[in-house]
Amino acid sequence: MEPRGWYLPALPQGRLCRPGSGGWMGEPDPHGMLRMLPFQVIVYEMENFQGKRCELSAECPSLTESLLEKVGSIQVESGPWLAFERRAFRGEQFVLEKGDYPRWDAWSNSHHSDSLLSLRPLHIDGPDHKLHLFENPAFSGRKMEIVDDDVPSLWAHGFQDRVASIRAINGTWVGYEFPGYRGRQYVFERGEYRHWNEWDANQPQLQSVRRIRDQKWHKRGCFLSS
Repeated sequence: MEPRGWYLPALPQGRLCRPGSGGWMGEPDPHGMLRMLPFQVIVYEMENFQGKRCELSAECPSLTESLLEKVGSIQVESGPWLAFERRAFRGEQFVLEKGDYPRWDAWSNSHHSDSLLSLRPLHIDGPDHKLHLFENPAFSGRKMEIVDDDVPSLWAHGFQDRVASIRAINGTWVGYEFPGYRGRQYVFERGEYRHWNEWDANQPQLQSVRRIRDQKWHKRGCFLSS
């Protein structure tokens, strides 16, 4: 029997959510109860939402194995999602929040590659955000604490660009190589990262950091650059 006050809508047509893949997200209803909504993203083979399309509500380790020849554009109906340059959730990361991405340079901040071959739902654990940045590995050296805020430049806040270890205390974050949320993206879900290798970086360089938010907890449901 369904819990009272919860809504379980049918999954959209397309690839269905597999057990354990985390294809559902919770959204408070007007009475404060939690209703369950599916993650949903539509992936198109061509730019500007043209050509063959595929609807996903669960993780997909290989988009081009049998579904599409390539990924040209994306529409995120509910999310957020984390996409990857290579199959099996490897390579450069791309955060996809609710909205439209008509071509590859709309989701790639580094403009390093137009390849996107796998993606998965990105869970947000709550409305609060707290992040600790450390100058050296193993949480040593200078420390910067960020609470419920986006930081377009660590230098402007008196910190350097060397970040070698991180504690994500609350929330889910994305860091960038350069100021102004530019360059390669690195996602930090709640947990500890003792060395920059643990977030797949080649060097300990971060110069901007922001929160990842969605319609679950925040009315606007996505990040808007200034």
